[in-house]
Amino acid sequence: MTASVLKAAEESSRAPVGRDGILNVAARLFREQGYGAVSLRRIAEAAGIKAGSIYYHFGSKDEIVVAILDEGIWAVHDRMRRAISDVSGGDAATVLRAAIRAHLRALLDVSDYSSANVRIFGQVPQSVRDANLPARRAYEAEWDGLLSRLKADGALREVVDVRRLRLMLIGALNATLEWFDPERGSAEALASAYADVFLNGVLTKRSDPAWPS
Repeated sequence: MTASVLKAAEESSRAPVGRDGILNVAARLFREQGYGAVSLRRIAEAAGIKAGSIYYHFGSKDEIVVAILDEGIWAVHDRMRRAISDVSGGDAATVLRAAIRAHLRALLDVSDYSSANVRIFGQVPQSVRDANLPARRAYEAEWDGLLSRLKADGALREVVDVRRLRLMLIGALNATLEWFDPERGSAEALASAYADVFLNGVLTKRSDPAWPS
């Protein structure tokens, strides 16, 4: 290796870590260790920079957290919206399967951001939750709009409460982060299994008198 190549490699290794680099490192740390265990100093050490360098981009740890929470929701939201668009015109089962698959795979396959969002949201101060609320509400509205359209088209039972169904769906999907093991099955297979349960139920005989025959 020539001296010029060695010099270039050394300069590259010392290249400043920008805003996105700091967020990438912080998202991984928050996903792995939780909110309380991660400090600005810990983020700086993992990024290979001085702690003071973070202040060029962020005013505080919580400002970093808000950015990660927002990005985590946007990643899932974008995946879900594109998945729905790809199956536009499909029947209700196809559309719901696409939405469930997009949400679950965004959590398990896509990024530290979406995983960190789910894992630390309950740990952060109320001020951070409030700052993240617009992004969270926008995603909830996307689901509510989808489920409301399906209900208006007669695809969902009349007794179904859209808000409660959305809470149940998202809650169950988010909980997979605590136990999913890719060595014991793929995210795609898990998404299919969840969709089967939500769409078809678990009983072999539907004894509910409110269930349409």
